[in-house]
Amino acid sequence: MGSGYKDKVIISVGGSLVVPNGGIDTTFLSKFNSFIRKQLAKNPNRQFFLVIGGGTTARHYRDAGRTVLGHELTHDDLDWIGIHATKLNAHLVRTVFRDIAHPYILKHYEIIRKVTEPVVVAAGWKPGWSTDYDAVLLCEDYGAKTVINLSNIDKVYNKDPRKFKDAKSYDKISWPDFRKIVGDKWIPGINAPFDPVAAKKAQDLGVKVIVMDGAHLKNLENFLNGKKFVGTVIG
Repeated sequence: MGSGYKDKVIISVGGSLVVPNGGIDTTFLSKFNSFIRKQLAKNPNRQFFLVIGGGTTARHYRDAGRTVLGHELTHDDLDWIGIHATKLNAHLVRTVFRDIAHPYILKHYEIIRKVTEPVVVAAGWKPGWSTDYDAVLLCEDYGAKTVINLSNIDKVYNKDPRKFKDAKSYDKISWPDFRKIVGDKWIPGINAPFDPVAAKKAQDLGVKVIVMDGAHLKNLENFLNGKKFVGTVIG
């Protein structure tokens, strides 16, 4: 469905890149803007779907609610805060690409839109799903077989490398092995390289996921050009 572009690139842009601690990262957004436009200039047959995460915006709202209430928010409320954070961030990204982007944020995944623009921006949809899951749904809807997952980690590890010095990284890992690491349950705000529910859906669809550090756009360019890159291929 959609556009006639042969090369559809679906990128799940981690909210940690757009809104890390300390506010909106305009330096990253400027570099990302230039990167995507250069890619399109070189590859007019390419279309980018950018699924934007919530970042610390969601966490700040969650923490505020917890402070006022004196206890945890429900999973449902946490999810809705996260979804609205993704929509806010997605609208910001769409304004960056306004002249070349689809005029609407994709946010209702039961509707497959006819999208003819080279950049399409998407956000979260409903409780129980992360933007990782939404990126996999875009593969199903628009006929792509790969999701590039940009975040603040360079690879998939068997445990958190920030806490464990003996954490092992993977250049390639199968879906069953990856799912043994992350489990099967969605927890709002989960800190996993790719969310467990999205992982199951990707496995069912035969979609590959490439996990890489979004701060290094040259590395992303290497992947898109079929060159050697630093990251993990899941699938």
